[in-house]
Amino acid sequence: MAKKFPIHPSHPERVCWGCDKYCPADAMGCGNGSSRTQHPIELLGDDWLEFGD
Repeated sequence: MAKKFPIHPSHPERVCWGCDKYCPADAMGCGNGSSRTQHPIELLGDDWLEFGD
């Protein structure tokens, strides 16, 4: 079962949101060698849930 996706994390910049692992930004377990995936709140702001509705 997948982890519940946090709506308003306290420090989204510290985590990679690319999969269900939610690894620390400096120790990603995916091994893809790229930068971390940002949380939608970082890209769209606090009202990210309402985007596109």
